[in-house]
Amino acid sequence: MPAKSRFTRLDAFTKTVEDARIRTTSGGIVTIASLLLVFYLVWGEWSDYRRIVVHPELIVDKGRGERMEIHLNISFPRIPCELLTLDVMDVSGEQQTGVKHGIRKVQLASPSEGGRPIDVQSLDLHADEQATHLDPDYCGECYGPPAPESAVKPGCCQTCEEVREAYASVSWAFGKGEGVKQCEREHYSEKLEAQRDQGCRIEGGFRVNKVIGNFHIAPGRSFSNGMMHVHDLNNYLDPTQGSHTFTHTIHHLRFGPQLPDDLTKRVGGKTMGWTNHHLNPLDNTDQSTDDPAFNYMYFVKVVSTSYYPLGWKSRGFSIDQGDSSDLVSIGQHGLGQDGSLETHQYSVTSHKRSLKGGSDSQEGHKERLHAVGGIPGVFFSYDISPMKVINREERTKTFTGFLTGVCAIVGGTLTVAAAIDRGVYEGATRMKKLHQR
Repeated sequence: MPAKSRFTRLDAFTKTVEDARIRTTSGGIVTIASLLLVFYLVWGEWSDYRRIVVHPELIVDKGRGERMEIHLNISFPRIPCELLTLDVMDVSGEQQTGVKHGIRKVQLASPSEGGRPIDVQSLDLHADEQATHLDPDYCGECYGPPAPESAVKPGCCQTCEEVREAYASVSWAFGKGEGVKQCEREHYSEKLEAQRDQGCRIEGGFRVNKVIGNFHIAPGRSFSNGMMHVHDLNNYLDPTQGSHTFTHTIHHLRFGPQLPDDLTKRVGGKTMGWTNHHLNPLDNTDQSTDDPAFNYMYFVKVVSTSYYPLGWKSRGFSIDQGDSSDLVSIGQHGLGQDGSLETHQYSVTSHKRSLKGGSDSQEGHKERLHAVGGIPGVFFSYDISPMKVINREERTKTFTGFLTGVCAIVGGTLTVAAAIDRGVYEGATRMKKLHQR
């Protein structure tokens, strides 16, 4: 038997001769409609295949020894920059007092003058702190305490700022620097008086250990007195310096890098399951008070969040990133060269109270009593969640799934079209027979 005959019996697609085929107008219409429908459904299947979604996962955060960045932009319209100090501390015992690296203070005009930014150099309190005009043999007195380690000339206090640091090292209040030659030479008191009615905007970023901690913005230079963290409030509470308060506006506060604009547009859509990732709860927060002895506290819960783009492949997991992260400049920490992003989301609750104590009777809550004492300022206490959110970009279906869908569309559409055409043809034939009778 020839090889061709063996497969003839297995043919499931029997053919008809050309003379036995009947072409009708209704069949042509059904064919065109079915082809249009196939093209439309295949285009929809292709669009669905090309669509990228973000798939969130929740896992236990197993990283340790990590660091994270905090970026802030906060305005204080009723307190000058010279009186504001940014301090950071955490449960590991690490303290950063008077943080300056990565932080910029912008002097603001008084609220009556519109609060516009002022040229920082024009009223710089420490413009002469290098003291380059002094005699090379000059050694300034520190007025009691030992010279600070950061002094330009070891064992000497050449500038007013170095005297202030020396006072802070032994937990002494400094005031306006009366009787201190360095401060009188630099006109520290006069420049402080010139800033009395000004405001200040603190902006920038700094790096902290990824453990429970807090950072706060409070008046005066800070120092440790035994087990207590203390601020020099002399100039802040001095009635001759005007009425300073911690009225403030939080323009922006985030933990970790900001999502890129193109990604923000995608995750901000209604189809995404994590549309609030790019939103920071404290952005554009306003707080106002006329009480100088007032304290604002924000309790923040930080959740580590990773974003992996389409096609990202794991390159291994590092459990100790502390040393390497310090080599990265502020603002670049968490940004991977492969497009990945390590950042943080957070939730927040807030509380405020007068340091004079009392109750919330004016707000209708007599049962709420506040303790007396504390440091005026704005405090942020952050806690780290043990969970981590991983967001991966994925396609809704594989290429194999796309081909399967196309085959299903073509086959299903033609089958239904054949049934419709058959029904129309049979109906038209029966009607003709009825009319012929």
